Amino acid sequence: MGKRPPNPSDIENGLPPLPPPARPPFRPPVPVPWYAWLVPLIFAANFITFAITMYVNDCPARSDECLLFDVLGRLSFQPMKENMLLGPSIPTLRRLGALERRLVEEGERWRLISCIWLHGGLLHLLANMISLLCIGMRLEQEFGFLRIGALYVLSGLGGSLMSCLTDSRGERVSVGASGALFGLLGAMLSELITNWTIYENKCTALMTLILIIALNLSVGFLPRVDNSAHCGGFLAGFLLGFVLLLRPQYGYVSPKYIPPGYDMKHKKSKHKCYQHIFRFTSLAILLAGFIAGYAKLLREHTVGSEPFRDVN
Repeated sequence: MGKRPPNPSDIENGLPPLPPPARPPFRPPVPVPWYAWLVPLIFAANFITFAITMYVNDCPARSDECLLFDVLGRLSFQPMKENMLLGPSIPTLRRLGALERRLVEEGERWRLISCIWLHGGLLHLLANMISLLCIGMRLEQEFGFLRIGALYVLSGLGGSLMSCLTDSRGERVSVGASGALFGLLGAMLSELITNWTIYENKCTALMTLILIIALNLSVGFLPRVDNSAHCGGFLAGFLLGFVLLLRPQYGYVSPKYIPPGYDMKHKKSKHKCYQHIFRFTSLAILLAGFIAGYAKLLREHTVGSEPFRDVN
């Protein structure tokens, strides 16, 4: 069907031709949230790992003072004087992959990753997993499992590196997922900054997030808490947020959603210039930090002594 030709009688009478038909209204589709399955899987994996840890620990084989022995049997906890967090012994954690600088320097690099799946006790595990659900579920629904999975693991690695580098005496045994969790918090902050134009109530959201981060970091000043892992994970996550959690600017429409023949006026680019600057600058700093930290860790050696456990 085409445009109706002007009526000759209208032309003879001096009337203007009919206007062309109006374009059909066009609205881009509403984004569909991702189905969050990775964060619940990480949640379950941490509880399974803790159960395996307690099975390997086998407190009744070494002590007559195990907590909840009548209920848990072999899975019962170490006495409170050994572990106030309701968990295993230090030798068990070391055997299963806890972070210890001396062992990392001797070639056991895998401990930089394995330690984020171990926890010092049930209380430590519950605190971290509640935080994981509160923070991680929303992020995975918005950005998908690939980006959030990479963010979680790389932030945990950053926390492990920082923990090792700050352990000058080499006497710390550290476990826990807090470095990875602080990475998620850091990524939320950088995501808010780099996607500033799409948010409403920007200042309120920023101040609320800063307050939450400050409260969580303050926990690191408690005894036996590895705050260096928290800071390392936060910094890694903050930089990764600029790289992985970039959103299109407000008003951008993907070409695949534009109907054929539809002429969009003032078409916007997908990202703003400052977003690209943040992304490439953060990526360069992140790579330089990981390479420099890993190289320094391999060069330095410390004298080992009887370790104590830190949780993060």
